[in-house]
Amino acid sequence: MCGIVGYVGPRNAAPVLLEGLRRLEYRGYDSAGIALLDGGVHVVRRVGPVANLAEAVDPQTAGLTGIGHTRWATHGGVTEDNAHPHVDSTNRIAVVHNGIIENYAAIRALLEEEGVHFRSQTDTEVLPHLIRKFYRGDPLEAVRAALQPVQGTYGIAVTFADHPGVIIAARNGSPLVVGKGQGETFLASDPTALAGHTRQVMYLEDREIMRITAEGWELFRLDGATISHALEELAEELTWSDKGAFQHHMLKEIHEQPESLRRCLSGRVVAEEGGARLGGFDLSTRDIANISRVGILGCGTSFHAGLVGAAAMEQLARIPAFAEIASEFRYRNPVIDPDALFLAVSQSGETADTLGAVREVQVKGGRVMGVVNVVGSSIARACGRGVYVHSGPEIAVASTKAFTSQVAALLVASLMFGRTRLIGADEGRRFGKELLGVPELVARYVDNPGPIDRAVDMVAGGKYVFFFGRGVSHAVAMEGALKLKEVAYIPCMSYPAAEMKHGPIALIDANTPVVAIVPDDVMRDKTLSNVQEVKARGARTIIVHSEGDEASAALADVSIPVPRTRSSLISPLLTVLPLQLIAYHAGLALGRNIDRPRNLAKSVTVE
Repeated sequence: MCGIVGYVGPRNAAPVLLEGLRRLEYRGYDSAGIALLDGGVHVVRRVGPVANLAEAVDPQTAGLTGIGHTRWATHGGVTEDNAHPHVDSTNRIAVVHNGIIENYAAIRALLEEEGVHFRSQTDTEVLPHLIRKFYRGDPLEAVRAALQPVQGTYGIAVTFADHPGVIIAARNGSPLVVGKGQGETFLASDPTALAGHTRQVMYLEDREIMRITAEGWELFRLDGATISHALEELAEELTWSDKGAFQHHMLKEIHEQPESLRRCLSGRVVAEEGGARLGGFDLSTRDIANISRVGILGCGTSFHAGLVGAAAMEQLARIPAFAEIASEFRYRNPVIDPDALFLAVSQSGETADTLGAVREVQVKGGRVMGVVNVVGSSIARACGRGVYVHSGPEIAVASTKAFTSQVAALLVASLMFGRTRLIGADEGRRFGKELLGVPELVARYVDNPGPIDRAVDMVAGGKYVFFFGRGVSHAVAMEGALKLKEVAYIPCMSYPAAEMKHGPIALIDANTPVVAIVPDDVMRDKTLSNVQEVKARGARTIIVHSEGDEASAALADVSIPVPRTRSSLISPLLTVLPLQLIAYHAGLALGRNIDRPRNLAKSVTVE
């Protein structure tokens, strides 16, 4: 949440910063601002999208050094005063910050007692004033001293009018990456902003601070020790993705799912052998045989993918498995079995709650591996081992192709574990062959998605919408409800279908749309009975079902068939597609900001 960019070099910094902010805008779009060094510190800030800031910035504004920020509000409302960068009382020090300073109120009170006047309601503003307090001519030492009393998370970039050509950066729990160009240096909170400028990058780790110049950088620990990290090659898949011929990134990403699934599965499912290979796990057959249980940790969409993955682990490998919301896991003092394997699932690889859960497992001696999309992300680096889902850049805040790629990666892992522990070659071949065939089925469906417009008319007119399914289809129902809430702002509830009569059915009336996920699996008949129960109370039903299922189609007010799968574990890769399209088109019909829904940001890097 929020994005940081910085530049030092021979070029005019303003265009470089604005380009970087546009690439990071999906991380936060409440407001944006830049600070340029042009003899003093020249700050421009605007509420709203980066386009508003770009209109206010003269591209010829002098300044070869600068920092920029696009904000997702945490402390203080969406106002120009609360936008970053923030400056000290002399307007000679500017700071941009991602994260949350937990003890800012106490620091602010102390500074106010010393006569400091604050101009915003943000936690961030304590930083430039603290830095000014400790500044004695050395910018690195001033920032280091100012950070000593700070509690919380931060990724910061600081400029000093007295030191043109220098940026000080520091990290604790919020990502920063620096890249080297030809006589110029770039800084960002996300490597996406560096694509096109450099391929040589270095990631800061927690409790590290850096002096950046056009010639490069010096890296230190906050305790003063000089350190270094090796340069890494920026992954090609981190290049920027535009909308192409599509109206929105979300629709483009829905249509990219056949290809993203092919990338995720390619070279991993070995159908002729009835197995799978995930080299990133680095587990021997003995290691797999000794796994006592699998815990899958994630938030939001990634948690829903984890529910499918946990079911697959139990069914294919007969390993006890569970999925848990990462933000709850880390604070309940969990018991960590040293023979268990934990999987941390995150699209960005920067989700703060999931990263915290990773560290909780590691502190207690457990094994945890990442299932992430972004190469070099914090979770990938913290885990050291795992699997990249290779879904490619996902710009829309509402995740679509990352969900299907995460599910696919977890199914591959389950097949690999299952082939080692339980299932025979014939069953493994059948499952692997069907999994490899899914991209074609997805392509066939998105090319002919059925009566989505009729479903949209129904849900867009409802005051709230129920989603239900059973087994892995309940995870799909949860994901569908989340998408409709995120994109269309329609209140939704999701339940296991049999739970409806244990309370929620009291809310059903003739104006209530119900979306039922009913693939042709072992739970089909029971789920159709649950559909009958809500129809008897007047509900209007949208049923997502397998092609050729006439009984399901007959019960539906709107029938949406999807390609049939033999395995119920694979069905979520198909049944989620119409729910993504319903959410997209409902948001469009209601005039919502599809790619940038209100109050949301792509990567939740704060608790």
